[in-house]
Amino acid sequence: MSHPAMSIRLQAACSEVVWAARLNVLWIVFTLLGGVVLGLGPATVAAYTLARRHARGESIHALPEFWRVYRREFVRASLLVLPLAVVATVLVGNLLYFAALGPGARAWQVATLVALVALACVGSYLGPLYAHYDLPLPAYLPKASLLALTRPASSVLLLFVLAAIVFATVAAPLLALLLSVGAWICLNTWLCLRFFEENEARLHSKGNR
Repeated sequence: MSHPAMSIRLQAACSEVVWAARLNVLWIVFTLLGGVVLGLGPATVAAYTLARRHARGESIHALPEFWRVYRREFVRASLLVLPLAVVATVLVGNLLYFAALGPGARAWQVATLVALVALACVGSYLGPLYAHYDLPLPAYLPKASLLALTRPASSVLLLFVLAAIVFATVAAPLLALLLSVGAWICLNTWLCLRFFEENEARLHSKGNR
């Protein structure tokens, strides 16, 4: 590879890291702005909306556009994200509880872990779906669940990327403050947009809409 080409790719990679860090900061700030519970949903949806536009090559003024989406989607985003966040919190709490009970609760621990992985798999499609498709609110979760079931290879890839980011965050906790959420949202969106395109092309080839 020539030095100019390598330099261009390095600059592009650095630009993506900076963008992910900016998105991460915006997500944290606006989540806290809503008192965490009320801020989590709209901040997450705003981050996915901007990540989708960035992945499609659009020019973005991050702060004002994040704020615009945050306000517009405040109620719908909370109804979309909060139920999954509550279920995830309960499952993690149960997992820790069963782990503390020892070998006698191993079966419950495994069952809870499977449920948590399934939730993570479905949730990996939910944000990009909401940002990419205009559907009735109740339709997003069934659609995400269907994609998770019918695209096992894509689902495994998403879980692998999520696990890698979680592992890196645990190994270097400063990443949680600087990059982790933004990096996940950017990679998650980029991958899912390609999965959606493949799925639409497959349906189109069969004569479906």
